[in-house]
Amino acid sequence: MQVGHCGVECLRANRMPHRFCGGLEEGEYQGEVRCLPEQLPIAGQSLDLLALPHLLEFSAQPHQVLREAERVLRPEGRLLIAGFNPLSLWGLRRTLNRHATDWPWRGHFIHLTRLKDWLALLGFDLVGGRMACYAPPLARAAWIERFAFLEAAGDRWWALGGGVYLLHAVKRVHGMRLIAPKWEGQWLPRPNWVSSTRNSLNKHG
Repeated sequence: MQVGHCGVECLRANRMPHRFCGGLEEGEYQGEVRCLPEQLPIAGQSLDLLALPHLLEFSAQPHQVLREAERVLRPEGRLLIAGFNPLSLWGLRRTLNRHATDWPWRGHFIHLTRLKDWLALLGFDLVGGRMACYAPPLARAAWIERFAFLEAAGDRWWALGGGVYLLHAVKRVHGMRLIAPKWEGQWLPRPNWVSSTRNSLNKHG
C-alpha cells in the first residue's frame, strides 16, 4: 500500500500481486482508498509493504502516522519513507521561505536522526537508505542542467546533504523471524520517487 501522492505510482515496479494507494487527494490523483494517514481503515498486521512518499512532513501528527504504519504492517513488514532533508539546500530554502504556503515549502521537514529515533521506538530496524536531490531546488530546466553535476558528486562529497532521504525499515517482533516471500527483492525506493519530487517542484513553482 502507498499512502499519499497517488498521482505517482511509487510501487509500480514492485512485483507484489496487490497494490493500491490511499489518501485525501481528489480528481485525477485520487487513490483507491480515501483515508486519513493517521487513521488507516486497514486491519492490524495485514500489510507486507507500506510506502509513505513525502507524507510525514505534511502531517500534523507524523508520529501517529508511524504508529499506524506499525499497526497495519505484519511482522517483518517493509516500510518505505521519502522525506525532505532540513540539512540541505532544500532545507535552507524552506528556512528562508518559512511562511510559504506552496508545496513543498509549507511542510515541516523532519531531521533524519529524529525519524530514526521514532522508528527505533516503534520497533523498526533501518535496513537501507540513500540520499538524493543534491542540486538546488530550481524549477527552470536550464538551471537544473547546470547543476546536474552535483547529483553525481553528492554521494561522494556531501553524503548527508541530499535534499531528499529515502529509508527502508523492517518491523521487528521479538522472538519472530519470518521466511522472506518469493517476491522480495530490491526494496530501496525506485528512481521515480526522486523524479516525482522534481516534477512536483516544477508543477508548483
